[in-house]
Amino acid sequence: MIATGVQCSVREFITWTARELGVELEFKGEGVDEIATVTAITGDKAPALRVGDVIMRIDWRYFRPAEVETLRGDPTKANEKLGWLPEITAQEMCAVMVEEDLKAAKRVALLKEHELELPVLVEW
Repeated sequence: MIATGVQCSVREFITWTARELGVELEFKGEGVDEIATVTAITGDKAPALRVGDVIMRIDWRYFRPAEVETLRGDPTKANEKLGWLPEITAQEMCAVMVEEDLKAAKRVALLKEHELELPVLVEW
């Protein structure tokens, strides 16, 4: 993986993802007590959600053993050696990821609707 040199927070990524689905969120609490609650839904991309649902909680079990406050990669070497520059922003990448996950979810829903076997999804 090559870094872009631009940093975004997990909260920003969650907010971008929710907006791609037509979902507005409110974040409450701090640190490990923070949650994100659905405040509004537009469109039909998130049919299982309801206003008031908590869709994000902090779980200390997923913290790295040596957690760092900030992570940001430097793409300088990739640019110098390969002429590589990022072509899309993190927010644009998030939109593409949501679109692809929605396609996969629709395929699974269609298979379930017709009582067919579900494919086994393996991610590397």
